[in-house]
Amino acid sequence: MTEFGRVRLAPGYSIAPVINGCWQLTPDHGGGPSSEAEILRIFAELVDHGFTTFDCADIYTGVERLIGRFRRSLPDPDLIQVHTKLVPDKATLHELTAQQVEAVIDRSLERLGMERLDLVQFHWWDCGVPGLEMLTECLVRAQEQGKVRLLGATNFNTVGIRQLVEQGVPLVSLQAQYSLLDRRPERHMTGLSRERGVGLLPYGVLAGGFLDAKYLGARPPGRMNRSLTKYRLIIEEAGGWETYQNLLRVLSSIARKHAVPLELIAARWVLDRPEVKAIILGVGSRSRASRNTALAEVELDSEDRQRIRMQLERQRIPAGDMYDLERDQNSPHSAIIKTNLQQAPL
Repeated sequence: MTEFGRVRLAPGYSIAPVINGCWQLTPDHGGGPSSEAEILRIFAELVDHGFTTFDCADIYTGVERLIGRFRRSLPDPDLIQVHTKLVPDKATLHELTAQQVEAVIDRSLERLGMERLDLVQFHWWDCGVPGLEMLTECLVRAQEQGKVRLLGATNFNTVGIRQLVEQGVPLVSLQAQYSLLDRRPERHMTGLSRERGVGLLPYGVLAGGFLDAKYLGARPPGRMNRSLTKYRLIIEEAGGWETYQNLLRVLSSIARKHAVPLELIAARWVLDRPEVKAIILGVGSRSRASRNTALAEVELDSEDRQRIRMQLERQRIPAGDMYDLERDQNSPHSAIIKTNLQQAPL
């Protein structure tokens, strides 16, 4: 195995600095390899290069079972770390019971073939709906029973995270959208992260692929899938297509200086944020092992950081706190989000 380095997320628990995101492997996204055999080959190559941490969810159709089959193919299944999620359906949030929460945990354990889940990241669609306290009590009880090792949250705003930690929920991480185009975590969450020790695990680091040289000088795409639509909206929030093009020009110049792809400069910038423990990069149709390894060699100097800082001063930070736009039912950001994705009765 090639050593890329490890990151301590909690006492006795370390992860890879680049986490393999498996959202694209769900059938309705179609961004992954054409066959399961190819997916498993890519998983093996990533692990061989030291990228042993995988991110999935109970609502990513088929992905927990896929990772479970990969685990069972390894001489030592515990070589990899699996971060999953618990995301109840919004339509029935008010009906969620402790028995259903326990069933979701047991289902993830069975799918993944694990005796204990490494990290469960939970979400709650509407904090005005009672039940979040019950959910966290169930998860803490699952920790005490040895079914769950660590707890994290996903897509909460800073007020929500502060309330959870002040209530004694032992959060070690927050998965949140964070990139050069979306710096909402910097408004409030990075301060809370330093204060409370809740590490950030950013997704959307490459803005769904928009932070790539192929878009430099290009016109806005016409037809877009849900992922591109999501990040195209973020581009508009950050200042529009021309502001985004200016960012690409700056990143392209820095990338040429370091002789690396533009996307690695964008990824390195996020990974270098002091509150960021690791970044999530999606498993696509081809292995990212070589590019992820090259990321370890990228070191932004003071000139690079200053050029990026000057560009960011010309950009807007999208409105509100983390995930506020996505929770706003009158916002186009919420219109593309599917909120009822449980695939089996709980």
